[in-house]
Amino acid sequence: MSCLQSWPESIIRVQALSQSGIREIPDRFVKRPEDRPCFKETTSHVNNIPLVDFENLKSSDESVRHATMELISQACRDWGFFQVVNHGVSHELMANARGVWHEFFHLPLEEKQKFANSPVTYEGYGSRLGVEKGGKLDWNDYFFLHYLPEPLRDEKKWPCLPITCRKIVAQYGQEVVKLCERLTKILSINLGLNEDYLHKKFGGDNEIGACLRVNFYPKCPQPDLTLGLSSHSDPGGMTLLLPDTDVAGLQVRRGNDWLTIKPVPNAFIVNIGDQIQVLSNAIYKSVEHRVFVNSAKERVSLAFFYNPGGDMLIKPADELVTEDRPPLYLPMTFNKYRAFIRTKGPCGKSQVESLKSPR
Repeated sequence: MSCLQSWPESIIRVQALSQSGIREIPDRFVKRPEDRPCFKETTSHVNNIPLVDFENLKSSDESVRHATMELISQACRDWGFFQVVNHGVSHELMANARGVWHEFFHLPLEEKQKFANSPVTYEGYGSRLGVEKGGKLDWNDYFFLHYLPEPLRDEKKWPCLPITCRKIVAQYGQEVVKLCERLTKILSINLGLNEDYLHKKFGGDNEIGACLRVNFYPKCPQPDLTLGLSSHSDPGGMTLLLPDTDVAGLQVRRGNDWLTIKPVPNAFIVNIGDQIQVLSNAIYKSVEHRVFVNSAKERVSLAFFYNPGGDMLIKPADELVTEDRPPLYLPMTFNKYRAFIRTKGPCGKSQVESLKSPR
């Protein structure tokens, strides 16, 4: 949470800029040459992140179930990312969720402005994250809302148009939380921990946090100079992304390369956040990623963040600390960690590396 009550300067709505017909983007959006997107082929022979079929976890063949668990484990250890299909969330609900947000971002500006946010909580319709005056900006607008814990959920802050928005968002959140609970059980088991380990460390049923950030990336006349979302790792526990399957945009750091993810229809993209990297003592990886934009097509994606409660103390699991592998991170509550990374600013690598315990 920011101590500022309002933004330090006038907000630039990126969609309005895009629709104005400009041929050059304002300097505020131009990234340093080393931070600009690169579209060359990677040196890796791998052309996509691992794909997991959750249906295989129900197989009568034990070897199939074991292989699927191992695939998830290796994805978390080596990539920090994977895609999951047959996950139990209705394809119709996924399409409706994506569609209703697409409609929202195409409402008249005055309607969206009714939900304009501030840096106090970031809830609502926004176009920037940082509060540094004169800082570089990303080429996106967004809508941010809280889903869990329930006392933080305020549906009056959610869009009332389209008229189905609040109902669909509530249904979508309910189903995605179920999937997150299932995933944390699998991740716990693969670490050799009790299946409810991550659930408890996140705060259990009453304290777990969940929030949704819907990203809208308008067409950009100079996509080679900017980014829709600058390079970062996710500070929370785990993210489930519902991507735009028609337009690529998400890139994941892979060694010295950036790999463009190819979304699979009706799949969620799952990525490990900083808090699970800490809890796993760096067995699981929270990996740097970014988003590029497009001159011909806009994109909408839904990022659902599943996080520890703000007051939960996060540290490496005792069961994963040994003489040969001491605790790599200092204990810190999730709230303090979020404040900590805001003061550090972009570091060009996974943010959690800044929290490493002195050796």
